[in-house]
Amino acid sequence: MAELKKIPILILRFDGECLKEFLASTQFDPEMINIFSQIEARSSSLRESIMMALEQLTVDHGLPPSSDSWVFDNIVDPALQILSVDQLEQPASEENFLKEFKKFICDIIKRLQEQPVIVAHTEKTFDGGGIRRLLSNKFELNKLLDLVWRDLQKESNVFSARRILQVALDRMATSADLPCYGTVDQVDTIVNEIFKLVDEKEISQLEQFKKIMTDILGNIMLQLEGNPISISSNSVVHEPLTSPSTVLPSSSLSPLPEIE
Repeated sequence: MAELKKIPILILRFDGECLKEFLASTQFDPEMINIFSQIEARSSSLRESIMMALEQLTVDHGLPPSSDSWVFDNIVDPALQILSVDQLEQPASEENFLKEFKKFICDIIKRLQEQPVIVAHTEKTFDGGGIRRLLSNKFELNKLLDLVWRDLQKESNVFSARRILQVALDRMATSADLPCYGTVDQVDTIVNEIFKLVDEKEISQLEQFKKIMTDILGNIMLQLEGNPISISSNSVVHEPLTSPSTVLPSSSLSPLPEIE
C-alpha cells in the first residue's frame, strides 16, 4: 500500500511482561467474562471458547498476533496442549472457562519469556487533517487538480462521471492523506455514500471537475473529522528489519502470578 510508506514502524518485543501484568490486573476477570458472554452462544466447546477469546486479545494486552503461523505453532498451540483434552471438548461454563483460560495464558507468558516474539506494529488515523491542509492551500490544490485532469484525458477506459472521480480521488490520495480506494473498508463506505450524490452527467470541463472534486474532498473531510478512522497492522518479524524503526526495550523475566 503506497499510502502506508510514510507511517513509522514501531518494533515491539513481546516477552510476556505486558501480558503478565494484564493477567494480574483487576481488569482481567471482568474483561474475559464479558468476552465469554459474547462468544458463549457461538462456541460448542471449551477449546472453541478459548480460541475465540484469544482472538479478542491484541498487542495492547501484550499478545503477539495469534493468527501468525509461527506464533500459533510455537506459542499458542503448545500452550493449548497443557489443558485437559477431555475438558477442551466439553461445553464451557463461565467458571471453567475463566480457570482454564488463565492456565492457558500463563503458559503463553512462560513461552514468551523463553522465546520473545518481535512484531512490527504500524498505526494510522484518517481524521481529515490532510484534506483540510490541501483545501487550505489553493495554489497546491489547483495545481494538483490540473495535473490529475490532464492525466484523466489520457485515460481511454474512463467513461462515467463516478469512475472519473474515483480515479481522480485515488490520484490525490497521497496529497490528501487518504487511503487508495479498496484498501480501508471504513473509508470506502464514506466515499461510496458521497459518490451516490454525484450527478452521473458527463464531466467535460476542467472547472466543473475542480468544483465537484473540491466538494467531494470537503464532504469526506467533514465525515472523517466527525468520526476519525484508525487502522493498525502487526507483522511478526522473522528476519532483521532494514527500515528505520523504534525498538521497544525488552523486559526482565519475573515470576508468574499464581492461579488459584
